[in-house]
Amino acid sequence: MALKGSGEGYVFYNKQRNRWNAQYREYDINTGKLQLKTKSFKTEEDAKKYLSTIMYQKENPLYIKHKGIPICEVMKSNLKLKLDTNQITPTQFSRVTRTIEKLERTSIGSKNIDEITSDEIQQYLNSITHLSNSSINKAYQQLNQAFKIAINKGYLMQNPMINVIKPRSKKEDKVVRALTVEEQQAFTDYLLSKDLNKCKYRNVFLIQMYMGLRCGETLALTTHDIDLKHKKINVHRTLTTDECNAIIMGNKTKTYAGKRILPIPDFIYPYIIEQMQVAEKQENNEEKLLFKPYNARYTRRTNVNSELQRIFERYFNVTDISTHSLRHTFGTRCIESGMAPVVVQRLMGHKDISVTLNTYTTVFDKFKENEIDKVNQYYLSENMIKNNNVPYIDTNETSSKIIDIDEER
Repeated sequence: MALKGSGEGYVFYNKQRNRWNAQYREYDINTGKLQLKTKSFKTEEDAKKYLSTIMYQKENPLYIKHKGIPICEVMKSNLKLKLDTNQITPTQFSRVTRTIEKLERTSIGSKNIDEITSDEIQQYLNSITHLSNSSINKAYQQLNQAFKIAINKGYLMQNPMINVIKPRSKKEDKVVRALTVEEQQAFTDYLLSKDLNKCKYRNVFLIQMYMGLRCGETLALTTHDIDLKHKKINVHRTLTTDECNAIIMGNKTKTYAGKRILPIPDFIYPYIIEQMQVAEKQENNEEKLLFKPYNARYTRRTNVNSELQRIFERYFNVTDISTHSLRHTFGTRCIESGMAPVVVQRLMGHKDISVTLNTYTTVFDKFKENEIDKVNQYYLSENMIKNNNVPYIDTNETSSKIIDIDEER
């Protein structure tokens, strides 16, 4: 006996197959006619749930266009909405789009959202453990968001992501390391020995390493951002990319805290003046960029990074350095010099002090013993700890017996 469902759908029991069927009509855009569709289930409840979700899906333009709702189309639609509502930047849009395009080429990426099972998602995530944790996280996030949207819009009754465990990468997380003091000295000597014509990114490297700017922030500097009188640099923009992955001048820094005014160290002051003179003389430099390439509007960060890596590999036999290492070097030297974390935060343009603390955890750990000694000395100087009756360990005794001072006297 057929049980009438909502709209054009029906749920009925098929005695011959011992299965429950969900039956509905679907509009075919190619023929312009309604087609009868049937899908079978083990239980009546599953058939009704499926029919309910199909009724919701059929009202969606994506369903009409694709004869279903492909999971990656849900992701793209959500991403476009975030861009249109200024929830993400064009750079983020471009980055996430690349993640979705990779998913689209997979076995689950080509399926409709209601056809994907928990087992299939788990198998897919397990198959990409050769990639970095960052890549796995990006894929997991997009899948998770897509299914949450499907639940909220009534396309699905159950979320298959609930039973999915996000795996860990087989790779070790890539750690951006700072230059050692010796490496920094050697690299500085190398840079200062080179003419600007022989090392065109010399001053980019110096600014990053001794002022802590991000590469994009450095490449976005103009002559108008330099206050020679007060020896200050105004950091307020960064080179970024649009939704088509083309380089553009951003109207802000990476984070709101990235806007900052930084003092210019005395020893690189002449090199900044030199770079300003080059920029002023350069043709087709209407924006007065400090680092304007001759054959393009903006300098690519990848070009700067490649040149830095070439130098370190050729002259120092080092292969694990990037432009971000130079910025990280500045932050590390600040902490090693005893600078307060909140000041480091402001200089680096971190939006939250926790970012500073988490980024430089190992550096802080390295100096914690010295800092504890300061506290202990403070306790003693303020007579908070008395020396009377303090037990000590006799290091001459192999048993490390604790001896009372009064007994020894």
